[in-house]
Amino acid sequence: MADLLIELFSEEIPARMQARAAEDLKKLVTDGLVEAGLTYAGAHALSTPRRLTLALEGLLDHSPTVREERKGPKVGAPEQAIEGFLRGAGLTRDQLEERDTPKGAIYFALIEKPGRPAAEIIAEVLEATIRNFPWPKSMRWGAGALRWVRPLQSILCLLSTDDGNEVVPLDIDGITAGNSTEGHRFMAPGRFTVTGFEDYAAKLKRAFVVLDPKERQDAIWQDATNQAFASGLEVVDDKGLLAEVAGLVEWPVVLMGAIGADFLSLPAEVLQTSMREHQKFFSVKNPKTGRIEKFITVANRETTDNGATILAGNQKVLSARLADAKFFWENDLRIAKSAAGMGAWVENLGNVTFHNKLGTQAARIDRIAALAREIAPVVGAEADLAEQAARVAKADLSSEMVYEFPELQGLMGRYYAEAAGLPQPVANACQQHYSPLGPSDDVPTEAVSVAVALADKIDTLTGFWAIDEKPTGSKDPYALRRAALGVIRLVLENDVRGGLSAIFAKGYAGADCSDLLSFFHDRLKVFLREEGIRHDVIDACIAMEGNDDLTLLVKRARALNAFMASEDGENLLQGFKRANNILSQAEEKDGVEYSFGADEKFFEDASETTLFAALAAGGGAISSAIEAEDFAAAMGGMAALRAPVDAFFEAVQVNSDNQIVRRNRLNLLSQIRKVCGQVADLSRIEG
Repeated sequence: MADLLIELFSEEIPARMQARAAEDLKKLVTDGLVEAGLTYAGAHALSTPRRLTLALEGLLDHSPTVREERKGPKVGAPEQAIEGFLRGAGLTRDQLEERDTPKGAIYFALIEKPGRPAAEIIAEVLEATIRNFPWPKSMRWGAGALRWVRPLQSILCLLSTDDGNEVVPLDIDGITAGNSTEGHRFMAPGRFTVTGFEDYAAKLKRAFVVLDPKERQDAIWQDATNQAFASGLEVVDDKGLLAEVAGLVEWPVVLMGAIGADFLSLPAEVLQTSMREHQKFFSVKNPKTGRIEKFITVANRETTDNGATILAGNQKVLSARLADAKFFWENDLRIAKSAAGMGAWVENLGNVTFHNKLGTQAARIDRIAALAREIAPVVGAEADLAEQAARVAKADLSSEMVYEFPELQGLMGRYYAEAAGLPQPVANACQQHYSPLGPSDDVPTEAVSVAVALADKIDTLTGFWAIDEKPTGSKDPYALRRAALGVIRLVLENDVRGGLSAIFAKGYAGADCSDLLSFFHDRLKVFLREEGIRHDVIDACIAMEGNDDLTLLVKRARALNAFMASEDGENLLQGFKRANNILSQAEEKDGVEYSFGADEKFFEDASETTLFAALAAGGGAISSAIEAEDFAAAMGGMAALRAPVDAFFEAVQVNSDNQIVRRNRLNLLSQIRKVCGQVADLSRIEG
């Protein structure tokens, strides 16, 4: 057995590409080795800004010899066919074996592929990996044809066995594999040799390189939180920024600096966004006030002045950035508090195109406002407030702050609406109407916010449906699936009642409301799948009247799903399907519909009387429960039918020779179908 160490050393790899690149290296190399017959016990990939590393343990030092038997043409076949078979097998005529088979004498070839040394295979696999590496973006440099994300400087490829270490012979466009690497660019320049992974990792650590990105993240976070805690502050959690910063440094040095007093009055979100996006700084807040007061930066080296010069430079750049943000904030506040208020921004949106077929943002705001007014009574909101909120919800798109930081749209709208003296529900709707943006995003619960959020998303959906720009396959450029899921969550989590079809009809003119509702039903299936609700159960409920009332539909589906998971549900379904199949076949054969109810005087068996009575009682109980939307009770009524249905089929033959009895029993089956059909279309459920 052998161990393999690979390092691809280059100029700085963008932080966002490192994790994926390490996994790609691992997959490409291990897949290639296994395909060539070299199995291994374990593999792990690591990355720093300047290197991708792969370590394999328990690798075979030699691929096994492979013997393959291949069937050829018949003996006596045309010479051309035999020669072709020989070329493919790499054999000569005298190496073929003739065998008698039921189809006559056939040529067979025994092909033996001898094993190869691991180093030979590794060289081939690694070269193919490097030359075909799937970087999102890559570049060429010098006169060679090799492409890499940044200029590739060296390759370390070391195979270790009990007998010692071997550099795998490999040369790619003049870059020859070796057994050496470099440490930190500034703190430990120069190359050094290694003998294996443990030696490699230890020497890198001594050369101020932390190889494991998770270790770098943990070190950054621990040091940052400790420094903040010592000052009575706390670091704002930001896992995405932590992963990115860990990809920018090989030797993380955490430094905490102060934000200028002139900028402390800026909203916390503005400070956090500006520092995160432009400087890659963590925000440090006062837990008592929630105000951002300091920042954490991560340097890539230690200095004799303990980072004082680095901090001074960072603070100078940060002050310039925050001065811009402060100017935007103060200028936007002046406009929001003016006589025109946020209306001036809305007017400017008349010059901004939403979509070339759907008009301007201002025209869209008019539609959303009218729709929000219609939706308001359904969600318990005041119509005037809902319309007012819809008219200013997009206003901050014209503000300077949102122009600079688009990710703050909505949030800044809330600040500006509050500054303008608008009612708090209106201000809150400015921020909340974009939500939910994803499956884990919070759903607004304030009535005005819910009305505007629904109006916004429904206008988007009906608009794009009207111009036939629907999602196709994996393509959804306008995020319409996300918008539909947002509507579903808004409706369900706020227990909104009423038909969506009527609301769709008041959206953008020309939308195919029926097709749009089908799209919603498909999205609902995906959403409910997370709860374990089967697609066929949802289909059985969609087939019922009122299927555009999503809250009612989901209540029914949840209850039915639970019932079908029970023994009573499973057995009753079989009884229903049996009844439905017999009845459908009889109606097709006889050319009549058996739906007039059975007559007790024609019963021949006690099971018929029992079932008749159970259907009469159960039908009324189920009907009342459904009317009251008590689906649990309705399922209880269904469960009570299981035993009499089972007893009926065990005791009697429906297709009796007596035609009067037969017709009566078929009419009894129609009662089973009718009573069960009040709950859902059970014929759509897979048995």
